[in-house]
Formats: sequence, C-alpha cells, structure tokens
Amino acid sequence: MGCVTPPPPKPFVLFDHDGVLVDTEHWYFMAGRRALVEVGIDLDRDRYVRDMADGAGTWAQARAAGVDERTIDRLRFARNAFYQEYLRTERIEIDGVVDVLAELSDQVRMAIVTTSKPQDFALIHRDRDIVRFMDFVLMRDDYTRAKPDPEPYLTALARFGATPQEALVVEDSSRGLRSAVAAGVDCVVVDNAFTRSQDFSRATHRIPSLAELPSLVLGAATG
Repeated sequence: MGCVTPPPPKPFVLFDHDGVLVDTEHWYFMAGRRALVEVGIDLDRDRYVRDMADGAGTWAQARAAGVDERTIDRLRFARNAFYQEYLRTERIEIDGVVDVLAELSDQVRMAIVTTSKPQDFALIHRDRDIVRFMDFVLMRDDYTRAKPDPEPYLTALARFGATPQEALVVEDSSRGLRSAVAAGVDCVVVDNAFTRSQDFSRATHRIPSLAELPSLVLGAATG
C-alpha cells in the first residue's frame, strides 16, 4: 500500500468533549431514559441518536408523546441529577486521551468546545488531567446558539484569532460535524459506537480512535 499524503499542519485544534475526550454520551442518554420512566416513556435509543443529529435530544420523544413543558422542566432536573450520579460512579475514561494531548501540546494550541453545562464539566474534570492542555474551554453558557449552528466553533476561532483554514475540529457526532462544516473548518470524526449510525459523509477524515490524531495534525505520513 502506498503512502497517504498527509494534510498540512494545523496550528489550532478544537475538540468536542463528550464522546471524544470522555465517554459520557451513553450515560447522558441513560439519565434521560431513567427520568422519563416516571411519565411512562421508554426512551428509544435509535430515535434519540437520530434526534441528536438535529440538535434535539432527550425531550423530543417526550414532546411527541404530549408531555407538557412544566413536566419536562421537572424531569430535566431529575435527568441532570441522575447524570451527575453516573459521572461520579461510572468509568468514563477514554484510554490514551492524555497521551494524545501531551503529544500534541508542544506543537499546537488546543481548546474544548462543548455543550456541557459548567457543573457537569467541573464534576467530570475534578480528578482528570485533560483541561491543563487546553488554552480555554467554551461551554454552553459561552455562546448563544448550540451545535449544529456554527457559532460555537466561530467563537473559538475568534478567541484564538485564527482563520478556519488554520484550525481542525475533532468530533464524534453529525451535529458537531455540521457545526464545524458551517464554520468552514475541516473536521476529523473519531469513531464512537454510540453515534456510529449518524451521517459523517462531510467529514474531512474519519479515524478509529483518538490515537490516530497526532499523525493527522502533525503531518506525519500514515501509509
């Protein structure tokens, strides 16, 4: 097999968070499913994953079943509590993440662009060694329109003073991919079993694990 010509080096790397740096997507789904049991709804995983692609999620199925917004607000509080319980008790590490970030940190500048809530993010990273590699973190409170809108990644580019051509986004969902594409930024999609069925046809690259990222970012030959 011949060598694959590497892409030009990108000095700025923008990471999605959930599903890329920590394995939390499943537990967020399970927290929502657990909350919805109270109103007799069994949250369908396949439909949930399809709803995610359009920027929806837990409550789309509840609304379709006629659950009112006041009840959804109460269930959201329960979902959030269940999710934090899972974050405290379940294993959410993705093997090799810290090693990848350490390898990249001397040659590129990095940031996290996430829809995570600050309280969840703080709990996830209370005893983890990921954030220290980042120039900054953008959470849901740091922008107005969430992914798949381009605003989160455009906000990160502005913070860096970077052009879209200088950056690379790392995502695991089609919602995040659409956000990156709309912002004009090349996007690497990391395989994630939870979101694997989504449409990633517009990804610049697809890789089986984050361990493949340094060769792409740093321009090393891969073939």
